[in-house]
Amino acid sequence: MYHVLEDIFKQAILYCIMLLEIAGGVILLVTAARCFIGYLKGREYLRIDLAEGISLALLFKLGGEVLRTVIVRTWDELAILGAIMVLRGA
Repeated sequence: MYHVLEDIFKQAILYCIMLLEIAGGVILLVTAARCFIGYLKGREYLRIDLAEGISLALLFKLGGEVLRTVIVRTWDELAILGAIMVLRGA
């Protein structure tokens, strides 16, 4: 019974991670498209809009990485995950 619940929990976490990663990617693509269209129209302050969109997308991606720590089993996986989080944060 314990293993079944653990598998269900692991699958739910994996789906949540996938949703957060997809949301971050979509936000990044939409922001880039909006800023590109704004650039073609000659809008000002595009850098701020682009920076805010990138920041929001990275927060979603980082949320997925933090959630991934719930299902980490070994120290090697934790080290790799930590390195990914540091690189994304930088």
